Amino acid sequence: MHVWQIERGDYDWLTPVLGIIYRDFEIDDVWNEAADAGVSRTILVQAAASAAETDYLLGLATTDERVAGVVGWVDFEAPDAAAQIARRARDRRIVGLRPMIADIPDPSWILEDAFTPALEAMLVNGLVFDAHARLDLVNVMTSLATRYPDLQIVLNHGGKPPIASRQLDEWRRDISTLARQKNVACKLSGLLTEAGPYSDDVAIGEVVEHFADCFGPNRLLWGSDWPVLNMAGSYSAWASQSERLIGTYLPGHARAIWAGNAERIYLHRTGV
Repeated sequence: MHVWQIERGDYDWLTPVLGIIYRDFEIDDVWNEAADAGVSRTILVQAAASAAETDYLLGLATTDERVAGVVGWVDFEAPDAAAQIARRARDRRIVGLRPMIADIPDPSWILEDAFTPALEAMLVNGLVFDAHARLDLVNVMTSLATRYPDLQIVLNHGGKPPIASRQLDEWRRDISTLARQKNVACKLSGLLTEAGPYSDDVAIGEVVEHFADCFGPNRLLWGSDWPVLNMAGSYSAWASQSERLIGTYLPGHARAIWAGNAERIYLHRTGV
C-alpha cells in the first residue's frame, strides 16, 4: 500500500484532478478493512521520486509494527547512485527500490548502460527492483531480467492490462514472455483501476487466469494499491474479489499469494 501527506510537497503526480485520493492517507485510515481481510502487516511502497519521502516511510516503519518493510526510491541518475543504494541497504527496513519509470517518456530508460552500477548495487545488496508499471514497459522488464538474471524483479499491477478496452492480446503475449524469466514475480494489484466497466469476476478473472498460467502460484503476490484503489473500488471489495479469484484460479495457494511469496521475496533481508 501507499501512504502520503500532501503538504510534504513532492508528489508531483498527485493533483486535485484525481479527486478522492487528493488528500492525506495513513495506515489507520484503512486498517479495519485490512484486518478484516486477514492482513496483519504491510509493505509501504514509495509514491514520490524523492529521498525525503523514503525517509518519511522509514520513519513510519520505525514506530509502526504493522510495517514489514519499505520499497523506497533512489535517484538512479545521481553520480553516486550505487553508493546511495549501498547506504540505504544498510537499513534492513528497506526491502526494495522503485524508480518511477512509468513517469519517464523513454520506455528504455532503465536499460541505459549508465545505470549498470546502480542495478548491480541492488543485486549485491539483495534489494528487489519494483517495476513501476506501464503496458509498453513489460518487454523492457524482460530485457532487464535477461540482462540481470539474479536481480529479483516484481512487476507492479500486472503490467497494467488494458482491461477496459478489452484489447488484451499484446499484453498477454508480453506477459507470457516476461514470465519465462524466473527472476520475475508479479503483483496481483491495480487491476480495478484498469478495468473501467469490466470489473466483474469474469473480466478480472480472465486476467488472473493468465497470471496463474504464466507465473504459477509461487511468483504472484497480492497487493492492494490502496489508496489509489479508492478511485475504482474499496479495499474490502478488492480483497473479497481477490479471495474468490485466487480460490478459482489458484486453489490451495492462497497463503502463498497473500503473504508467503511476499515474505520470501521482500523480507529475506529483514529476517522477519
